[in-house]
Amino acid sequence: MKETTRTLLCLSLLFTAFACEKDGSSEADSLEAAKKTKVINVTHHDGKPFSTNNQYNSATGKYVANPGGGVMMQAFYWDVPAGGTWWNTVKSKVTAWGNAGVGSIWLPPASKAQNGPYSMGYDPTDYYDFGDYNQNGTIETRFGSKSELVSLITQAHTENMQVYADIVINHNSGGQLENNPYTGTQTWTNFSGVASGKFTRNYHDFYKNSYGNNDEGSFGGYPDLCHANPHVQDWLWGRADAVGKYYKNTMKFDGWRFDYVKGFGPWVVNSWNANVGGFSVGEYWDSNVNTLEWWANNANSSVFDFACYYKMHDAFDGNNLALLNDDMMWKRNPYKAVTFVSNHDTNEIWKKDLAYAYILTHEGYPTIFYRDYEEWLDKNKLNNLIWIHNNKATGTTSILYSDNDEYIARRNGYNGNVGLVVYLNNSSSWQERWIQTNWANAQIKDFTGQSTWYPTTQADKWVKIQCPPNSYSVWSINM
Repeated sequence: MKETTRTLLCLSLLFTAFACEKDGSSEADSLEAAKKTKVINVTHHDGKPFSTNNQYNSATGKYVANPGGGVMMQAFYWDVPAGGTWWNTVKSKVTAWGNAGVGSIWLPPASKAQNGPYSMGYDPTDYYDFGDYNQNGTIETRFGSKSELVSLITQAHTENMQVYADIVINHNSGGQLENNPYTGTQTWTNFSGVASGKFTRNYHDFYKNSYGNNDEGSFGGYPDLCHANPHVQDWLWGRADAVGKYYKNTMKFDGWRFDYVKGFGPWVVNSWNANVGGFSVGEYWDSNVNTLEWWANNANSSVFDFACYYKMHDAFDGNNLALLNDDMMWKRNPYKAVTFVSNHDTNEIWKKDLAYAYILTHEGYPTIFYRDYEEWLDKNKLNNLIWIHNNKATGTTSILYSDNDEYIARRNGYNGNVGLVVYLNNSSSWQERWIQTNWANAQIKDFTGQSTWYPTTQADKWVKIQCPPNSYSVWSINM
């Protein structure tokens, strides 16, 4: 018995010595191997964070009242509660959102639509009826009254937040039947009786007409608005009381989310922006980066980064984080890319924690979906990521490592801000990696608090960091 015990003890000590020797060797080998890993610099610019002339106030954690900047909240989802309560619901939340560092909110289409009290606003009838005219079976819209909308916008501005209007100008709905000489039929294109008396329309203002048979696209069989018609241009952005100018100067909206911009040429948004101003982003639903970049450049507008959206879906849910090396709009032009994880139309990404960690640490203008923030995910974790985005996510981006399960990228800092390193782990166990920072002989920490390590970078700026399973860590200088 004693001999057996002695033998087992010797074997145990031998194994421990071997393991220690192996660990030491592996540590050196892993560092040496890491130093041979190619760093991919995916953006090349002067390092400024995404902003449309907005300035972060570190004392309050909020943004001053200029267009754009920071983090956007999509302040609705499909089929929010009807009954005219939504504007008040959002108003009750903007102070907390502002305190969390959200810089802007995107509202649903605010004017009266064909489906009246049940409409989400994407079937617009009267662009000047915000819930103060009795038409389409209601006075208020689904979301509330004009006075409640104005109160919401005022409250958001008090919190130094911008308010973006969802603009639907591809198509209209709710007109009356009229004889149409261009089609030889009756069409629902008579909008001469809109209650506001503004922007009256008829068959001359919709395709097909004297300007052609069609434009770039139509939607759902609705009358397709003809932007080539000077009457339409004048009422959308030209005259002093045009739709865009009324929204901006009277209703006090600060910017625009343009719906279904595939349906008309990018020159339309370009003309709106040139005449009206304000931040703008277009919904061009396409994963082709070349197409997104073409549209953004020609529209002089930001665009939702659907290329990033679909790559995140394939990477996180398809267990291949190396796909995050692929091209995306934010890599082409971070100043015209609005990134998102889900919205009122799309909710395909399952591993949303990783996706939000990605967009809130990388370049572009990140958007948070209302239901993710208020209902489905951990609000405290999202608030932490918003803080990290506002305070640490600066400079160009370099990818340090990627494989199926792991992705590590570095934000290189800007104007005295030291940047960060983000580590995404899609595996079921803790992971560790040697990486090169921009910081020599500096103690760093994980600003998510998930790792308790406080490592110090070497003189050559290398350091070992870790990441919890199916999660993320974000590292920067401990100060």
